[in-house]
Amino acid sequence: MGFITVDKENSTNIDLYYEDLGSGQPVVLIHGYPLNGHSWERQTKALLDAGYRVIAYDRRGWGQSSQPTTGHDYDTYTADLNELLEQLELTEIALCGFSMGTGEVVRYLGKYGSDRVDRAVLLGTIPPFLLKTDDNPEGVDGSVFEGIKEAAIKDRYAWFKQFFDDFYNVDKLAPERISDQAWQASFNVACTGSAYSSYACVDTWLTDFREDLPKIDVPTLVLHGTEDRILPFEATAGRLPDLIDEVEVVPVEGGPHNIGWTHPEVVNPLLTAFLEGGLDAIDEARSKVTSA
Repeated sequence: MGFITVDKENSTNIDLYYEDLGSGQPVVLIHGYPLNGHSWERQTKALLDAGYRVIAYDRRGWGQSSQPTTGHDYDTYTADLNELLEQLELTEIALCGFSMGTGEVVRYLGKYGSDRVDRAVLLGTIPPFLLKTDDNPEGVDGSVFEGIKEAAIKDRYAWFKQFFDDFYNVDKLAPERISDQAWQASFNVACTGSAYSSYACVDTWLTDFREDLPKIDVPTLVLHGTEDRILPFEATAGRLPDLIDEVEVVPVEGGPHNIGWTHPEVVNPLLTAFLEGGLDAIDEARSKVTSA
């Protein structure tokens, strides 16, 4: 575990907490809202067992990283990621994002290119563009996000309760796929995050990634729950085959937003197969998962 300094706010350094485990090809894991790098624990074990070096970090505002009131936008989040990759001198990376973390993956490849990156993985993707506009009728009305911000400002703990119920589809999947204790652990992590980030992050969800996506020139695997209530499949992952050249989109049947926790028996074999064999390995891996 370690820290890198990426910025300053007034007299205080802005530091990112990260963990660097194992050896082999580096896999960089970028977490979703409102969690931290430990939220990847079910993938971390599978990746370490498969012989990969696993680097997971906490986004500014969350986990053990600094909690500033500056830099809550995807250009800054991605600059933070770039600083981490440069300081650790990582190359031939598999860059993996979940939810908000998919924004860093897409913006990084759009802005910094793929010199350091070998392939990309998106779980519960936020791109291409969530906000409904004249040229994006598939999006969601902006009033929805204003309501979310108001709820997070008024009582973020009550908001997190509602959010995580939909994050895990607890009405359908508890307790078999999401225990009360695992739900509570996610809630606890969210509560230790920055109060400012809890609502400031909402604006970042409306980032337009449509110009970044065609610049992605590495094989890309997309895994997304068909019953995702946070980022509905058709408005997000379902649109990506038309926007990324070399991509495989795999719907996880019955999956909620956080399929990494609820459906590891699907996610992990597909993830490790892709890292080992690229997109050519996905069909065989899918058949094994389906028949299991």
